[in-house]
Amino acid sequence: MAAIRKNKIQFIPLILLFFATGCDVFGPAREQAAIFMPPTIAITSTPVPFITPVSALVYSAPKSDCSNTLAYIKDLTVADGSIFSPGEKIDKRWLIENQGTCNWDARYTLRLTGGQPMDASTEQSLVPALAGSQAMVRIIFFAPIEAGKYRSAWQAYSPDSKPFGDPFYIEIEVLPGTSPAT
Repeated sequence: MAAIRKNKIQFIPLILLFFATGCDVFGPAREQAAIFMPPTIAITSTPVPFITPVSALVYSAPKSDCSNTLAYIKDLTVADGSIFSPGEKIDKRWLIENQGTCNWDARYTLRLTGGQPMDASTEQSLVPALAGSQAMVRIIFFAPIEAGKYRSAWQAYSPDSKPFGDPFYIEIEVLPGTSPAT
């Protein structure tokens, strides 16, 4: 029994020495090579919430009880009555506001409702806009070859082909031999 106690007593300093050297207590800090430890995946019973991307919110199906309203705010380019040369490119932009409760997505369109298309497609996509936000509408036109006054009127249409909101237009004059409008 005394031999076992003696062995235990001798064994305790060895254990302490083992732990102490592992912690570098008895010597200067040694540089150790960095060891890559890949991240671990914790599996929990709590479900991770799904975050809906913003684009899914903008392009979600309209509610049947939402309303479509477009308000014309102002012309951003090309004042009414601007003069252009025949065939000149016209970059027309309007500031509008979605004053309804529906978010406009890719299914909403603009359609020519009167006047000349001036080489623009007669149906175009309406810029996506969240309810309550402002947006810029842009259409590229080309001045007609014949001299004269021209007007092109446009209207927004919902996915079920119903017109809504304020119509907006461009009104120009084409004069032969004129310099490009600014």
